Amino acid sequence: MVFLKLRNHQVWDSLNEILNNIDTSVLVKKHLELSDYKINGYWDDQDEYYEEIILPRTLEARLISSSVGIANNKRFLQMRFSLSTYNEKTSRGDSFGELLLIYNEDLEFIDENWDLDINSPFIEVKRA
Repeated sequence: MVFLKLRNHQVWDSLNEILNNIDTSVLVKKHLELSDYKINGYWDDQDEYYEEIILPRTLEARLISSSVGIANNKRFLQMRFSLSTYNEKTSRGDSFGELLLIYNEDLEFIDENWDLDINSPFIEVKRA
């Protein structure tokens, strides 16, 4: 088995260059607009099913991590976002979840993964 040290590898410079040239907030906004800020069919950590979740239109998404992956000789880009909205009572942003977006090497959408606080007062949930 061969081990490579990637700490100073060019792949990190390339990833930084890619992310610096992409307005990631636009990707999230476009994704949410296409779904009308709704998630259909969500399973939470306790295996509870929700027919629909409506997200606040005042949602703010902040990129918290990114990575490049390869599976079956196909490359992809993953970006994880923290989701929050402004709380007028506390005058600060309150987090209510995370969103993982996955794109292929042509920046075409592949998949999404939501991790939401179902009890957050900022989202509306509809059970089946």
